[in-house]
Amino acid sequence: MKHQQADAPETEIQDGRQSKGDRTRQALVETTARLLQEHGFAATGLNQIIRESGQPRGSLYFHFPGGKEELAAAAVTAGAAQVEAILQKGLDGAESPEAVLIQTSALFAEELISSNFSKGCPVSTVALEATKATPLLRRACADAYEAWLTLITGTFARLGLSQERAPRLARLTLSTIEGALLLAKATQDITPLNDVAADLSPLLKV
Repeated sequence: MKHQQADAPETEIQDGRQSKGDRTRQALVETTARLLQEHGFAATGLNQIIRESGQPRGSLYFHFPGGKEELAAAAVTAGAAQVEAILQKGLDGAESPEAVLIQTSALFAEELISSNFSKGCPVSTVALEATKATPLLRRACADAYEAWLTLITGTFARLGLSQERAPRLARLTLSTIEGALLLAKATQDITPLNDVAADLSPLLKV
């Protein structure tokens, strides 16, 4: 085997099921996802990501040659997958669209409380900053919302909402929960999520 150069972390030998390069990439993505949730895109700097992830600058540019935007897009995608897992948990076992809303709102409330209100939606904060100047970031945010809407729409249809109502009410549900999450995080109070569950659920009757 040829000697690997110090600036090629991606070629490091496999250690168990995950290579050192994979662990480096994961550390960078996870740290960036956390910082984006806490500070947003503009206020999160590469030096801060490098410092808090404990990874060298060369590794960052090796895994993400596009720099901050490419790394942020990967972090948004990873965060979106976590939200999708929460959504799926809220959808599993629900016997009605109303139950989906109630269960999902409760799960997001639990996430906020367990993080001491430091975590909200990992996409919404960044989506507000995504522009034509950051196409990778904007695409990652759009893909996340589209995936969530597809999941909710499909569940609503399976639970009896018509083909016309299911996508419309999925958009209403997601928009309302997203707004409630932002308000709950800002006020350090889960009441907005409780209100959504109580007041919006009658609209979801089959």
